[in-house]
Amino acid sequence: MLRLVLEVVGRRLLTALPMIVLVSIVVFVILRAIPVDPVAMLLPPGATAEDAAALRAAFGLDLPLPVQYWIWLKHAAMGDLGQSIFFRESVGGLLARAFPATMELSLVSLALALVFSVPGGLLCYAQNTRLGRMLADLGIVTSLSVPSFLWAIFFILLVGVAFPILPFTGRISGDTMLPNITGFLLIDLLITGRLHDWGDAALHLLLPSLSLALSFAPSVIRVLRSSLMDAAHDDYVTYARQRGVGEGRVLVHHMFRNAALPTITLIGVQFGFLFGGTLLVELIFSFPGLGNLMVQAVRNHDMPLIQGAALVFCIVVLLTNAFVDALYVVLNPRLARRA
Repeated sequence: MLRLVLEVVGRRLLTALPMIVLVSIVVFVILRAIPVDPVAMLLPPGATAEDAAALRAAFGLDLPLPVQYWIWLKHAAMGDLGQSIFFRESVGGLLARAFPATMELSLVSLALALVFSVPGGLLCYAQNTRLGRMLADLGIVTSLSVPSFLWAIFFILLVGVAFPILPFTGRISGDTMLPNITGFLLIDLLITGRLHDWGDAALHLLLPSLSLALSFAPSVIRVLRSSLMDAAHDDYVTYARQRGVGEGRVLVHHMFRNAALPTITLIGVQFGFLFGGTLLVELIFSFPGLGNLMVQAVRNHDMPLIQGAALVFCIVVLLTNAFVDALYVVLNPRLARRA
């Protein structure tokens, strides 16, 4: 089984390399097609044309576009994503500091979404009356219509302003010196034994992750419910009922396992949108992650930083798809035998 999983992951990663190159080309060309001079904001008020030309040459912006991309690609293949125009430091270093915060936010959001969606899908399927099914459909459609940033604004106004119960800015209160072991704050605080700070960080993470989870969960509930309805008519379910197996056991131990497979595929695909959706949520909650860094890069026309952040988003999506494919093989032995 392990060999098959590694083969599936290997094939997926090999096909991901051309996708990464293609995305990098598209981002590279689009950024340079925008009629904005990225070095204009760095020039002092009395700068001359010679000063501007020297600064462009320093960043390699005076070279032909194919040459610029080839130089960038060679350095990126060695792990060097260039120098940030605005921050004047390594793009890789900036991304390395911001990425763990965004990934931590995304994973906690995913966990909360599963806490809501798995029982929610089972509960929606269990509605036997016409009124119950209509209410379930109405609840799912209504939840799908609310984006994550509206949930964020609602939570800030409700439990941050009207009833100041939870914090809604930053990752932790005050100017506390944060440990930097893994970059994942909740893990680092546990490793260092700072349980009080861990609780504070968890409270800071609650509202942004809840905003993302509530926009993510309805689509999972809908797919899980539809998969359960399809599985209800399969032969193995009918046979289990004829043997006198209780409906609850049939639902949880028989139907749910098969219904979970398309749900896992959806989660893998949607996780990329969840990860990308952190951009606005991080901005609203002043959360110092990759999304917030991306917004600053766009505001300052920082092309190397935008390229690096876009590349990270692309890699996360592709790695997530590879992980989901491997998990699919593990959960479905028939796929493992065909592989």
